Amino acid sequence: MKSLNTIIKNHWGQIVALLSNYLQDLDLAEDAMQDALESALIHWQKNGVPNNPQAWLFTTAKHKALDKIRRAQNFSCKQQQYQQLLELDTQTDTKEDDFAIPDERLRLIFTCCHPAIDSSVSVALTLRLLGGLTTQEIAKAFLLKTETMAQRMVRGKRKIKQAGIAYKIPEKEDFPQRLDAVLKVLYLIFNEGYAASCGDKPIRHKLCDEAIRLTQILFKICPQEAEVKGLLALMLLHDSRKKVRYNQQGEFVPLEQQDRNLWNKDQIEQGIQLVQSALKQKQLGSYQIQAAISALHCEASDFEETDWHQIVLLYDELLKINPSAIIKLNQLMALSHIASVQQVLNQLSFIDDELLKYHPFYVVKAELLVKVKQYDKAKTCFKKAITLCHNTTIKNHLSKKLKTIKDCNA
Repeated sequence: MKSLNTIIKNHWGQIVALLSNYLQDLDLAEDAMQDALESALIHWQKNGVPNNPQAWLFTTAKHKALDKIRRAQNFSCKQQQYQQLLELDTQTDTKEDDFAIPDERLRLIFTCCHPAIDSSVSVALTLRLLGGLTTQEIAKAFLLKTETMAQRMVRGKRKIKQAGIAYKIPEKEDFPQRLDAVLKVLYLIFNEGYAASCGDKPIRHKLCDEAIRLTQILFKICPQEAEVKGLLALMLLHDSRKKVRYNQQGEFVPLEQQDRNLWNKDQIEQGIQLVQSALKQKQLGSYQIQAAISALHCEASDFEETDWHQIVLLYDELLKINPSAIIKLNQLMALSHIASVQQVLNQLSFIDDELLKYHPFYVVKAELLVKVKQYDKAKTCFKKAITLCHNTTIKNHLSKKLKTIKDCNA
């Protein structure tokens, strides 16, 4: 059912977050949501989609969870734990059509990002519960096996349950120890939306919107945090260009070919104001630097006017904070516009061992090899990139590039 799929994409995180807070049990909340979706497939097909489908799903999931508690063999052991919940349910008679689901998503993000939980587990768990990403999609984003990622999430849920971690937004004095993980979660949710790791849709607009909305809420909670400003600026600046990254035929449009008149000027203005405000605080962080790089792209009147020298310098600062091979790759892409191609190719050789499963690495290398007319090596790199890429639209774009090289070398 198309309508059910749309509702799942749009409201999965909101309903699961509310269920988690209500039940105080992540596994039970997710299982109940799955049961409710199965019921929806049957009932909605017979009776049509209800007036308030989100409320229908929440109410059904809640009742499924309570039924599961009642049926549990060890119910007598858990009776004291759940008795208040069961009594509350019998006292309330919610009318679905009048029901408005409160927003519990930010609360759940902070729960998943408790300092007792490893940050990599926090990110994966939140992407699953709030972003609605599959375990396979999250594993690909982390360049890990699906089984490994599934085990991480099981450990995360178990830790939350065993440690009795509260489902609440922490007090302001506890923000610093959780904020980094929270920002990383929001950043990865946006990234998966802006450049989907797999599937036939290159951009998952709802994920982008969700990440921006949650970051805006976080900004309202702590408006003086420079990195929160930086992340929100980065998202807005990237998001301003998303509508022209693909043409009407669904084909990828490189940055140098995009119609800059169609970029969202309001988002660009907001993003630039935020990053300027953050940088004035002199508490430099990685999101602020990335936002500053994105701002330089947005401020350039055309691709040729881009301040590549400044971008390369900003990447130097970013590498001091986060010495990542992927960031180094991005810097080399920028450097290729102002340095010799061979110089950049030589530097690529120092990071290739770390990026063997990262398809953009092979794309960058292939495009540089084309510039020095090493067509056979370029074709090999494009073929490797196509093999590693799991997004249908990007694969098609790379296949066209490969064909162009073959034609040039014919």
